[in-house]
Amino acid sequence: MKVRKAIIPVAGLGTRFLPATKSIPKEMLTVVDRPTIQYIVEEVVASGIDQIIFVTSEGKSAIENHFDYNYHLDMVLKEKNKTVLGEELNNISNLIDIVSVRQKKPLGLGHAIWTARHVVGNEPFMVLLGDDLVLSKKPCAKQMLELFDEVGESIVAIQRVPASETHQYGIVEGEKNDRENTYRVSRMVEKPAPGTTDSDMAIIGRYILMPEIFSILDTTTPGHGGEIQLTDALLALTKRRAMYAYEFEGTRYDAGDKMGYLKAIIAYGLLHPQLGKPLMEYIKGIVTGK
Repeated sequence: MKVRKAIIPVAGLGTRFLPATKSIPKEMLTVVDRPTIQYIVEEVVASGIDQIIFVTSEGKSAIENHFDYNYHLDMVLKEKNKTVLGEELNNISNLIDIVSVRQKKPLGLGHAIWTARHVVGNEPFMVLLGDDLVLSKKPCAKQMLELFDEVGESIVAIQRVPASETHQYGIVEGEKNDRENTYRVSRMVEKPAPGTTDSDMAIIGRYILMPEIFSILDTTTPGHGGEIQLTDALLALTKRRAMYAYEFEGTRYDAGDKMGYLKAIIAYGLLHPQLGKPLMEYIKGIVTGK
């Protein structure tokens, strides 16, 4: 079965970026010349997904507006003969079919995904977190979709992290699969205490999930932080059917963390066709003191 829909939860308050996020969603913070959320949406589009479901909350209308058509702005740009910029903005509004649903209470990632159950229906779907940017030759989502075509089961994207950082992530344990960079999941634990797992395989913000996850989330009790944890539901799903962990090719930037956000700006800036070279020269000047 083809994966046609992707959920992007954007209901979080973005407290790590206060006061910047007091009046604007954290997903609208820019990386070079576009908001973080646009990179996620473009990855989805480049991977062949048909529809995006934003899970939003109060104060997140700027995200929906960004991907909507703005008649007044379009007219102003045409009057000023800024046709190239106007076409770029129109392209943004036509990227993909977008639906929004509200998460009325901040009950965690698992609950946010459960909120979109009626839109997704009884079919496999993708989840992409708005904080995680992945820079890669082939979109991370597309890599995972190609694996799904082979295994037909749920997949979580993983990266290796130092042992000192495993307590910050959901951690996967599993056996190596025949396919490169792929593991059959045997156990998952959310933010494990030091010494409780030998695995360094951390889940990052990309998932392909079977629809059974919705019924599991419906009965999942609050876990770490008093929230409905997706990792708890995923572990329950592994007891019903196979699940795979995929170590994707590319570099992940946690744009929900200040240092990760700064690293993303530099990485994407260096790849920018107009800004890359002067930015590199500027960085070299800082390093050498010239």
